[in-house]
Amino acid sequence: MNRYDVVVIGGGPAGVAAADAADKQGASVFLIEREARLGGILKQCIHDGFGLIRFKEKLSGPEYVERYIDMLKETKVEYVTLTFVCDIQKIDEKYILSLVNRKGISQIEAKTIVLATGCRERTAKQVFIQGTRPAGVFTAGTAQYHVNILGKMPAKKCVILGSGDIGLIMARRLTLEGAEVEGVYEIKPSPSGLTRNIAQCLNDYDIPLYLSHTVTRVFGEDRLEAVEVAKVDEKMCPIKGTERVIKCDALILSVGLIPENEVADSLDIPLDWRTKGAIVDQTLMTMRDGIFSCGNALHVNDLVDYVSEGAEIAGENAALYSQKKRALIDIEIDNRFLYIVPQKIDINAPIDKIKVYFRSKDDLDDVNLSVYIDNRKFRTKRFSHLRPPEMESMLFNLANENLSEQSKIKFCIEDRK
Repeated sequence: MNRYDVVVIGGGPAGVAAADAADKQGASVFLIEREARLGGILKQCIHDGFGLIRFKEKLSGPEYVERYIDMLKETKVEYVTLTFVCDIQKIDEKYILSLVNRKGISQIEAKTIVLATGCRERTAKQVFIQGTRPAGVFTAGTAQYHVNILGKMPAKKCVILGSGDIGLIMARRLTLEGAEVEGVYEIKPSPSGLTRNIAQCLNDYDIPLYLSHTVTRVFGEDRLEAVEVAKVDEKMCPIKGTERVIKCDALILSVGLIPENEVADSLDIPLDWRTKGAIVDQTLMTMRDGIFSCGNALHVNDLVDYVSEGAEIAGENAALYSQKKRALIDIEIDNRFLYIVPQKIDINAPIDKIKVYFRSKDDLDDVNLSVYIDNRKFRTKRFSHLRPPEMESMLFNLANENLSEQSKIKFCIEDRK
């Protein structure tokens, strides 16, 4: 049985960055990818806008991930594709992973594991659209795969439900390829995608955005023929009398992403109900010793640059992992946060460079993010704007604080006076 210091599950941008970072620390690394090629979702993201933070230039998705793959090929990392992890068992202080691929079933041993399994899209079934089940209902990622990878047009006239970033990008992409995008319908009163994507993908192409609207029904037998849309009230319930039917041959769904955490579930790793990802400390280690999580499996990021940044933290700490007992402090947040990552701080690990990522629950202007330690204000950072679709971060140093397991750390979003 081959033995490794770090096994990374997932060969997308997070997995490749984590493997590269672990190798730089001198660890023996094994990377497992279930698809035929490394790169994850970025293989089909041919639009630009990637790399502005990490590489200080504008790259397409394939260009961005290819840079990391090129770096990986210069390391001693071993990797396999078309391979699935079918079981993980902990024996003593090591993990035994059972793998299946075209060669059959095999096992490897790992000191630590990094979960970089990405996320999946919500489907029509998960948003409870009534009607038949005709062809022509696609998630935005599936439509993107058809156009950018297969070279097939999924629609002549379509409606897009949800204003997530992939949906906005596909509105532009389908328009450029000759399809008619009747409109983008968002059930919330504010857009779910980045401001730049609203401007570049909708406004620049005169594609209308309907807020507080949703698709309530689909029509068609073999192929989608029309959808019914309606306005919704403040409780997101359709308002009677506002329904209208739109003829179209495709419905594109951009209604959210869910972190892939089946492996974490199988290991009984506690998940955060806010993020749907694992609960982690500042090293991105989960509540199970030796198991780390990063990328969109941990929480859904709006920029791949942040995915790589977090993955490097996970990979480096997985390589440096010791079995020293942790002393964890919960990070508390007020009700103006959507979530914060990490959720805990291990005071027995380095605490001089702690980076937290967070989202606000609502659109907020001119506010302070304040950090309190034992009810004492420790740090304040001003934000001109906070929007739920746009993740923010904050770096701070706790090395000079006399923290104990009884210490309390709380993050608050406060209006500036």
